[in-house]
Amino acid sequence: MRPSRPIAALRPFVQAVWSREASLHVAPHREHVLPSGTMHLSVRLDAPLRLYRDASDAHGRCAGTATLAGARDGFYAKHADGAASVGAVLRPGAMQALFGCDADALHGQHVALEDLWNPLDVERLRDRVACADGVEHRAIVLQQALLAQVRPIRAMHPAIARAMQTLRQGRLVRETVADSGLSHRHFLLRFRAATGLSPKEYARVLRFRRALALMPERALADVAFAAGYSDQAHLAREFRALSGLTPQTYRAGNPAGGRHVEVNFLQDRSGTAR
Repeated sequence: MRPSRPIAALRPFVQAVWSREASLHVAPHREHVLPSGTMHLSVRLDAPLRLYRDASDAHGRCAGTATLAGARDGFYAKHADGAASVGAVLRPGAMQALFGCDADALHGQHVALEDLWNPLDVERLRDRVACADGVEHRAIVLQQALLAQVRPIRAMHPAIARAMQTLRQGRLVRETVADSGLSHRHFLLRFRAATGLSPKEYARVLRFRRALALMPERALADVAFAAGYSDQAHLAREFRALSGLTPQTYRAGNPAGGRHVEVNFLQDRSGTAR
């Protein structure tokens, strides 16, 4: 099932909802999940999420079956097995409304949903998802659970909302901060609280996402120019830093593009996938 729009009452907080059946044709593998600049909630039906510290980590750690992934400015590695799951992509500013904390409290982390909600509510959600009749019903069940958690909050500061828009348009961070009308310190605090990232991290991930969108269609030099990098070498450095892969390896293993990349291949001496 492709990501879909949430119900109207959740749209201020949730960007998209997705649900998928288990895939018997997916061989278990390790994959890099590339940064998106957003926070993700997921509930898995068949097996808990397993994360890996780095390429040398043979066993990983269990992160639970219901998890919230904070925004990050780099990839993470996980075990992919085609398990049935349902989830949501959260908007900036959603953390206070749905979980009662700022987004920067979860920066770069995966947190068990029981640490944020009443464990009994999480157990009911798991049970209802497991009993749901098909992927569409699971998505409805998750949205009902999210809606039940919404609490009143103050609207995001308009300067922060404007800043996110201008950064998406490729404007420089220093110009965005200067035009906000806020002191540099207060701007950074409010921006991190809403997004989980600093303005520079947020702009860096947005530029990387522009490059990912162009990778299937253009030469690397064209990708670098169109995405806003100074040259192809700059793109290559940033691509490796944010994905753990070279642009060439990403293309070879993921010709259709996307943020989930299988990395069951030769590792270099530093432990990073080539």
